[in-house]
Amino acid sequence: MISRRALLVAGSLSAAYALAGCGKKQHWDLDNVGSVLPNLQFHLTSDTGQKVTAETYRGKVAILYFGYTHCPDVCPLTMSHLAQAVTELGPQGKDVQILFVSVDPARDTLPILHAYTQAFSPQAVGLTGTMDQIQDVAKRYHVAFNYGKKDQYGNYVVDHSAAIYIFSKDGRGTLIGSDQSPVKSIVHDVRQLLAD
Repeated sequence: MISRRALLVAGSLSAAYALAGCGKKQHWDLDNVGSVLPNLQFHLTSDTGQKVTAETYRGKVAILYFGYTHCPDVCPLTMSHLAQAVTELGPQGKDVQILFVSVDPARDTLPILHAYTQAFSPQAVGLTGTMDQIQDVAKRYHVAFNYGKKDQYGNYVVDHSAAIYIFSKDGRGTLIGSDQSPVKSIVHDVRQLLAD
């Protein structure tokens, strides 16, 4: 016969485990889009000239962002936020990879991409490829981009989506943010993914 006290203790433990289970589900500051965001997948070239795929970065939380090095505002702001988030993670930052996919391969040569990404963070890498390869990745994540008219000097603006996509260490699509996402929110969510 189970005593009333034993039942109460068992009930309390069950409630505690249930709450712990809820805690494991986690509270996300960014938008949890794990049910619709495709897993990390691409075939591109890194800013050091290596052919890379999503498997290259397996084991790290990957933050995917599409932009271009001549961007006057949104790209440097977003990259600064991502770099700051990695810094604030402290030693855990080494397990995060910022993937900056250029939507302007004509101007974003490998040396330019490398200098640009490294200026923000040693955990950032520029990715490029043929236009077909870039468009394939962009379509996978519903990223739109188009080119403005060239001025008399050949300069042009590239309008592009400003979302950031965050993937778990096993490449599972999990979160989406934007250039407006607070650094503290990125840190909070990435820290949870690193703990998984």
